[in-house]
Amino acid sequence: MYFDGDLKKISWVIHTETKKFSQNREHIEKYRDKITKIQSKYIALHIALFWGIGTFKIKNEDYVKIKLDEEIMYNQLNSKMKTNDEFIKNKIKFIQSFIKQRKLRIHFEKIDTKNNLSNKFLK
Repeated sequence: MYFDGDLKKISWVIHTETKKFSQNREHIEKYRDKITKIQSKYIALHIALFWGIGTFKIKNEDYVKIKLDEEIMYNQLNSKMKTNDEFIKNKIKFIQSFIKQRKLRIHFEKIDTKNNLSNKFLK
């Protein structure tokens, strides 16, 4: 799974063994131009997981490889780094509880931004 976000939009790409699904959305008014790029990326990850489950692209107990192009997110999601940002703390809590609830087997992988398949949908 690839995901990205900026001040106006979020996007994600989910690869299965046979297909690639890509989506993008504009931020709701509450967030548009009012959050940081990292906060936007957490929203994108949250929505991508939720969308993936809701459309049955990701199923309970699936193995999901989440590709991260931000070192800080990689460290935060691997519990190596804490944050003082309450917005991000809440997103991490939701993501972790969603993963646990659905019994997803997650592997976080650090990638270069140029290899993030979802960032082209923000342009």
